[in-house]
Amino acid sequence: MPKIKLPTKSPRIDMTPMVDTFAVILTFLMLTATMRQTEPATVDTPFSISEKPTPDFNTMTFLIAADGKVFMNMDNGPDTLYKFRPKILDEMGKRYGLEFSDAEKREFEKFPSSMGVPIMQMKQFLAGKNSKERDPFQLGIPSDSLDNQLAMWILCARQVNPNIQASIKGDSKTPFPAVKKVLDNLQDKKINRFMLVTSLEAAEINLEEIQQ
Repeated sequence: MPKIKLPTKSPRIDMTPMVDTFAVILTFLMLTATMRQTEPATVDTPFSISEKPTPDFNTMTFLIAADGKVFMNMDNGPDTLYKFRPKILDEMGKRYGLEFSDAEKREFEKFPSSMGVPIMQMKQFLAGKNSKERDPFQLGIPSDSLDNQLAMWILCARQVNPNIQASIKGDSKTPFPAVKKVLDNLQDKKINRFMLVTSLEAAEINLEEIQQ
């Protein structure tokens, strides 16, 4: 009696669960991710071979544009409970006779990029609904001898967060006097150590030397 051969079937992989999982992950990322806010000034940083990353917390960054305008950004602290940014704004308001509301402090706290707004125009800046309404107030932080608001921002930042460190991000075409003005303000507030933000320079590999 001949043997009965069972029909052979090629294996079939059902990709439906994987596609569903991918769709869920993609939807989650789209709902939770935030668009990176562009800086108020385009800065072409110089190159260096240093690979030391800038810290994520306890840092204030000074953005110096090619035209010499100075912008400033600081983090909110290593823990969400610290809320350094609204406290720094509150200290600045006390020195210039301004009182910021809780809503204005929240707007200042969540602003994602550097600011270069004269303190007397900060309320109008925070009241703006989008970048089109806010950009006209990004005139650069005043740092002249008659109204050195940059020095006050540094002082308030250090009073609120004594562990804060300074980083300078300047354009490769920024005039030296603009950089020196920021350095002088840092030194006046007893900050003698700071970091320079640069782009990593590509290393050149000589194949002949390696082969030898």
